[in-house]
Amino acid sequence: MNYNNLAFLLLCISALTICSCSKTYLSPVGEFNYDKTPSPPDYSNELYWSELPNTEDMADLTPPGLSDNQADSEADVFFMYPTIYVGEKGEDQWNAPVNDPTFNKRVDESTIKFQASIFNGAGKVYVPRYRQAHLNAYWAKDKAMAKKVFDLAYRDLKLAFEYYLENYNKGRPIIIASHSQGTTHGIRLLKDYFDGKPLQDQLVAAYLVGIPVAKKQYQNIPVCESADQTGCFCTWRTFKDGYKPETTVSPDIAVTNPLTWRTTDELAPKELNTGGVLRNFNKVKKKLTSAPIVAAKGILWASKPRFFGSIFFTRKNYHIADYNFYYNNVRENAIQRVNAFLQGS
Repeated sequence: MNYNNLAFLLLCISALTICSCSKTYLSPVGEFNYDKTPSPPDYSNELYWSELPNTEDMADLTPPGLSDNQADSEADVFFMYPTIYVGEKGEDQWNAPVNDPTFNKRVDESTIKFQASIFNGAGKVYVPRYRQAHLNAYWAKDKAMAKKVFDLAYRDLKLAFEYYLENYNKGRPIIIASHSQGTTHGIRLLKDYFDGKPLQDQLVAAYLVGIPVAKKQYQNIPVCESADQTGCFCTWRTFKDGYKPETTVSPDIAVTNPLTWRTTDELAPKELNTGGVLRNFNKVKKKLTSAPIVAAKGILWASKPRFFGSIFFTRKNYHIADYNFYYNNVRENAIQRVNAFLQGS
């Protein structure tokens, strides 16, 4: 079964903004037409990167008590962000622009600040802007057309990754990290550049979060089974404990517990949660939520988090918080894996 193409519809796919799923979004107008797509990015120009280690960006931020360690890091992180192009005013084309200041600001102040920043403790963070697919491409009836939309987005990320390899990497260890649509593309990137390829020797780990990934997705890259394993991938999708989604569930889908970094069916109590981050980004909230795995369905359950206003947080699909709930655990683990990789090299 090809989980890459499952229409796992995440109605509020932005990873950081708790939005109203009842909001009416614009749909793309007409069929996909390559000649009418936004101008392509030029990755030799820093303006087409949301984050570079030598520039001041949202991924440099940390909540109080944590620090940006990019300057001293011996590893790199290539991060691919989720769907932010959801059909707000002016967003009626199939692919997002990369030179729209308003849209780029939304990207930077959401997923880059709250997700990509996780990894500034483990490596130098690189985040390319790309002509990502409109949210509606996930459930477009014309699957052949939708594939063209996603292929265009992936082509940008491939070009960005190749530019990164040629101009920035210099043989350093690499973490691949992604969320949601970023993971849709990250799955392909890992296959095309790492799985059984020479570059696999530089892979610290991949965090492919928010989209179903098959346990046997790769011939040479296994699912991570421990906190310090390297050359492997981690993946999870978070739902409220007790909730059983009707789609995209299977024991063949890999799921990693971000509190224990194991793949076994066991309760990971909230005491293991070293800190999640909420919308104000002003502190790391310990014991935010627990995290048991439901292996038979390939999903991660989480207890409802407690915070001011959480009484209004009634959703059962916690996709928007796949990283936020476990912010510090992921951060610590990325550092741990980099250290293990360097000690073993």
